[in-house]
Amino acid sequence: MAGGFTLGAEGGRPAISVGGRTLTYRNLQDLASSIDTVASSAPPGAGPIDLAGLDVVDTMATIFAAAVRGVPVLVRAPDTELPPLPALSPGTFLVVMTSGTSGRPRLVARTAASWSTSFEPLAALTGLTRTDTVLLTGPLHSTLHLFAAIHTLWLGGHLTDDPSVATAVHAVPTVLADLLLDAPPKLRVAVVAGALMPSGLAHRAAGLGVRLVEYYGAAELSFVAARVAPQPLRAFPGVDVRVTDGEVWARSPYLALGRLGSGPDLRRSADGFVTVGDLAEIADDGAILVRGRGESAVSTGGHTVLVEDVEAVLSGVPGVREVAVVGTDHRRLGQVVTAVVVLADGMDLAQVRRSARSMLTGAALPRRWRTVGALPRTDGGKVARQTIAASFDGCGGRGYREHPCP
Repeated sequence: MAGGFTLGAEGGRPAISVGGRTLTYRNLQDLASSIDTVASSAPPGAGPIDLAGLDVVDTMATIFAAAVRGVPVLVRAPDTELPPLPALSPGTFLVVMTSGTSGRPRLVARTAASWSTSFEPLAALTGLTRTDTVLLTGPLHSTLHLFAAIHTLWLGGHLTDDPSVATAVHAVPTVLADLLLDAPPKLRVAVVAGALMPSGLAHRAAGLGVRLVEYYGAAELSFVAARVAPQPLRAFPGVDVRVTDGEVWARSPYLALGRLGSGPDLRRSADGFVTVGDLAEIADDGAILVRGRGESAVSTGGHTVLVEDVEAVLSGVPGVREVAVVGTDHRRLGQVVTAVVVLADGMDLAQVRRSARSMLTGAALPRRWRTVGALPRTDGGKVARQTIAASFDGCGGRGYREHPCP
């Protein structure tokens, strides 16, 4: 059996209520048992079972069925082109295709234990139990949501897509912000990850009496750091963290086996640390400040600006509902900082720009602006920075000071 992937309840307890299908743990176990015959018929070395196109219920049943046989599974979006798969390393159970915010698909392979070992520490940190009804907020080919679903069923909890009955949720910050606008009546725990979290979101959650747990990690690293707001991020239980030349490196039992295919594999140190290139700082007391992915830095006129820093400032401007900051090409400066904002009704962009000039200086002050009705997002709910930056292609040197770069 793939280590630790077992259902946490049985009988008539509700297991999944998603997409109009409702299954008890008995139903789910019966479905997994019927699928088990498929998993058991897979010849050794045949490659993973491709779950693309299955709904949430069938995906979860197949994963737990495959775990019984130790057969690997592949989780990806149904419309993605699958590159040739190399031979999998011994012990591989889960292969996921992830694109993050950069739009460059990559395959990541991991063992079952690299996730299941973290199940208990996360439950202890969040306070989640088998009595919780956990809201699923995105597709399972996003590792954040896949982990949330597996963790819920391992706990013996109830996975749902109905916010009105949810007592807990795993979500990216923007999805959680939208959810909290409706003040879900039963919500008591929110687990947030996938992007840097605006400070105002933690305050909003606290005002609703929601325990907010934030973690930082990556598809290749799993958990690296976590916190219960308002405390700072610190190393997740079982993780050693260090910062070298501004990059955060982690060593833990949660690391993936590696990336598959022709692209670059993970960067590993001789003593077992791995990095994906994220930038961070560690204080003397162990508090960790994640500064974002190196690819999210804008090089403008000889200066380096971290987009998350600018977004943190602009998200605090009254009337700004959402903001994304990217670097766009400029003939003279290489790139300029560019802000795309979603404004509240009645808010004027000129007001936001005036506020920005009072809070941001020098290279960090956005030189191009655009208002949109909604930010483009990846399937996992993250801001699609590459799509935003590409929408400014052809601006050249125009729009450096004013809004009208189309």
